[in-house]
Amino acid sequence: MIIAATSDIHSPRNYELFVRSLDNLTDKIDLFLLAGDIVDQGNVEEYQKIINALFGRINCPKVACFGNSEFGREQTEKIIQRYSNEITFLDDESIVLDVKNSKVCIVGSKGSLDRPTYWQYKNIPGVEEEYRNRVRIIREKLFSTQAEFKILLTHYAPTYKILEGENINAYPELGSQLMENVILEVKPNLVVCGHAHKGKKMTRIDGVPIFNVGLSLNGKIVVIDTERDLKFGLEKYI
Repeated sequence: MIIAATSDIHSPRNYELFVRSLDNLTDKIDLFLLAGDIVDQGNVEEYQKIINALFGRINCPKVACFGNSEFGREQTEKIIQRYSNEITFLDDESIVLDVKNSKVCIVGSKGSLDRPTYWQYKNIPGVEEEYRNRVRIIREKLFSTQAEFKILLTHYAPTYKILEGENINAYPELGSQLMENVILEVKPNLVVCGHAHKGKKMTRIDGVPIFNVGLSLNGKIVVIDTERDLKFGLEKYI
């Protein structure tokens, strides 16, 4: 299975890079993932440009979660209402798709933070409880699926290990160790995230591969060949 994934387009900021990256894709893509912050400053209208860029270039299932730059419920609901015919949006939800004759479960969420930002404390009532509940929901959805292949798709970093390169004091406002515990417990086949513009591109937690697919971080759309890129250590050569 060939998966293409990106995040943090922050359109219009990185829109041209996004289009060039689409044009440079040479693999036949089986699944396309968008890990949030696709538009900047809650600019719902910019999503139409993303849809237009994908048209004719990406002809496989497209699944997205939201990031903090999509802002709040009002903006995300507008995006879902306008563009759900083109992209499946997962907001603390899951979907099972048939991809390459396999059942693939994708659990999609903005993700969780161990310490909400100052702005979130001031503007989102009950934000700490919201983050704790989100971790619980994600855990339950990953556990409950019978799909052969499990993908966790979040915007915020689901482990501090992918944050290396960022200010260590800011780690709790960029990701979640609680989510790392879920990964260790459930062992999804693949984790895809974004948000950390200066973080690592890829890491592993007890063998589970985690990709930060931020567009500016990677300079391109990330292509993951599940037969080639997810094997660990000597498995690659067997």
